[in-house]
Amino acid sequence: MVHSKDNLKTIGPQAARLVTTLQERRHLAFTLPEVMQITGLKAASASSFIRALVNRGVAARLRPGLFQLVPFELGREKEYLGNPYMVARELMAGRDYYVSHASAMDIHRMTTQPQLVVYVASPLARRKRAIFGTEFRFIRCPRPRFFGFSEQWVDKQNKVLASDLERTVLDGLKAPEYCGGVSEVAKGFWMRRSDMDVRKLVDYALRLDISAVTGRLGYLMELLEIGTENDRTTLQERLGKAYVLLDPTLPAEGKFLAKWRLRLNIAAEELRAVLQT
Repeated sequence: MVHSKDNLKTIGPQAARLVTTLQERRHLAFTLPEVMQITGLKAASASSFIRALVNRGVAARLRPGLFQLVPFELGREKEYLGNPYMVARELMAGRDYYVSHASAMDIHRMTTQPQLVVYVASPLARRKRAIFGTEFRFIRCPRPRFFGFSEQWVDKQNKVLASDLERTVLDGLKAPEYCGGVSEVAKGFWMRRSDMDVRKLVDYALRLDISAVTGRLGYLMELLEIGTENDRTTLQERLGKAYVLLDPTLPAEGKFLAKWRLRLNIAAEELRAVLQT
C-alpha cells in the first residue's frame, strides 16, 4: 500500500480520490490523461494539480508526462523510482518489449551482482535514459527474433514481460556485454540448470540462427553436462565456418576449438571455478 486511509486525509479530497483510484487499478505510474479522467479536470488544471502533487512529494516525475506515486512513509521525496522493472514497463507505454539480459537474470535469480542498469529488448529503437540514477538501456531486437518472453512477478502484486529462462541464456550468449560477460551467463545457466527446458533452449537457438550463439551454447552445455549428445549434435550441425570468441568482451587469445568454432579466451578450468563462487 502506498498511502493509508489516515494519510489520505492530509492531502485533500481530490488528491485522495486520485491516489485511491490509482491504487485500486494497481497503477502506481500514471499520465496526464489518466489524471484528467479520474479527477474531471481539464488539461491545464490537471497539469497544475500534478505539479502540486510532485511539490508535496505525493508523486515523482519519471519523464515528461509520466509520474509515479511515492510511498507516504518517504515524506516529501521527489526522486522516487520504485521498482525499476515496473518503471521500464511504464516507459514502454504499451509498446512491445521484454526485460532482458542482466535484468532478466536478476528477475530469474541467475545472478548475485547488483544491477545498476535496466535492460529492455524491443523491436523499436529507443534512446537510453537515466532516471534518478538508474539507467534504462533499450536493446533493439528485430521482429523475427522477438520471442521467448512471458509475464514474471517483480513484487507481490505486479508482473512485467521478461525473457524466459531459456531466452535469457541465449540473449546473454549473443551479447555478453549486457550481462557481465560469458562467465556470468554460464554461472546463471548453472544456477538454474534444473529448471531449464533443454528442448526449448535448443529450439530457440535454432530459431535465432546465430552461429556464435549456437557455438557458445553447445560448448557450455558440453562443459556443464546439460542436455544430451543429440541436443549438442543438433547444435553442431548449425555452426558456420568462421571462428568466434567464446567471450567477445575479452581479448582475442586462447586456443581454437574446431568442434564449436570457438576461440577459448576463457579456460575451461576458469569457467568451472566461477561456478563454485
